[in-house]
Amino acid sequence: MASTTTIARLDEHPNLGEVLGVLAQLAHIRDEDLPRLAAAWRNTPAVASARAQALSPDSPLVCEVLTAFEALTSLFADDLRGQASYVTVEPAVTGAAMKAVRDAIAASYAKPALSSIDYAALMRAWREVYPEATVEEPDLGPQAPRLKELLETLPLLSRRCHDQLGQVLYDVLLNRSFLQESERAEARDAAFEAAVLTSRRRLWALVRRTSEEGLSRPCPTCHRRPEPRDRELERVTSLCTDAACALLVADALPDAVTEILTDPVGLLVPGQRDPSS
Repeated sequence: MASTTTIARLDEHPNLGEVLGVLAQLAHIRDEDLPRLAAAWRNTPAVASARAQALSPDSPLVCEVLTAFEALTSLFADDLRGQASYVTVEPAVTGAAMKAVRDAIAASYAKPALSSIDYAALMRAWREVYPEATVEEPDLGPQAPRLKELLETLPLLSRRCHDQLGQVLYDVLLNRSFLQESERAEARDAAFEAAVLTSRRRLWALVRRTSEEGLSRPCPTCHRRPEPRDRELERVTSLCTDAACALLVADALPDAVTEILTDPVGLLVPGQRDPSS
């Protein structure tokens, strides 16, 4: 096993570039890449042993690795179920491809704790399909600046128990979540259809997950986390995630549909936060 030192944060990781490269590539995995990843992956005894080492409790940032696994499953949930008409790859093939991707994620994080042979074994399938590491940001469409502003602002709501503005905004959003529910449901369906037609359905899943994570963070002051199955928080989260996803596909939607989903969260856009309005 390679020698290693304790790594407390990702920005301290000696293999940071490759970690970010693998994570950034997840949103760029195309349907045609899945069979190639699946065909390249082999679960040999050597690979299994290397994987066990990479995911051991002593490996660097192993909890972050497991979180990345969850995010990967979220991005490809529809593909793994294989029930939707727009899924073009057999679920079994996607499942095998996901194993190759998970091995690459584990290897990139655990490289300081792995021998060169173990590291190469875990990365082999990934590097066969993606020979060069890239850190390209996903294409979030023409409304990317507004979408990023919204995502960056959501954590403000997570500290509402110690932030008056956050509480006011949360209350306003909660009240608005009860308005035009049927219209928003129809608009949400239209937005998802646009995501499918524009090949952005995995970005849709990524944006939703990012929104949900922003709203479910613990308060930085008291470290309190939201209660499980908090119905009010679920309503606010749905309102915000719908708006974020609408911005993702706004160029493929009628303006009226985009407005139905984005107008309720206008207070979260910097420069428009006027709780008295």
